[in-house]
Amino acid sequence: MTLDRAVLMFAGCVVLLSILLSVTVHPYWIGLAIFAGLNMIQASFTGFCPAAMLFKRMGIREGVAFK
Repeated sequence: MTLDRAVLMFAGCVVLLSILLSVTVHPYWIGLAIFAGLNMIQASFTGFCPAAMLFKRMGIREGVAFK
């Protein structure tokens, strides 16, 4: 698995978890999905992604997007 795929998978899991929590626990959990979406948008412009930095430290090999 490359860094790009790991980041996309993590973002998708965060969004799905946020939707599940907003339906079952409290509607304010939708804020987590909003945060994930905004983070993906800013990462597309800047190339800076905290999750990518964390996964890189864990030893996942680099992909194309996050170097």
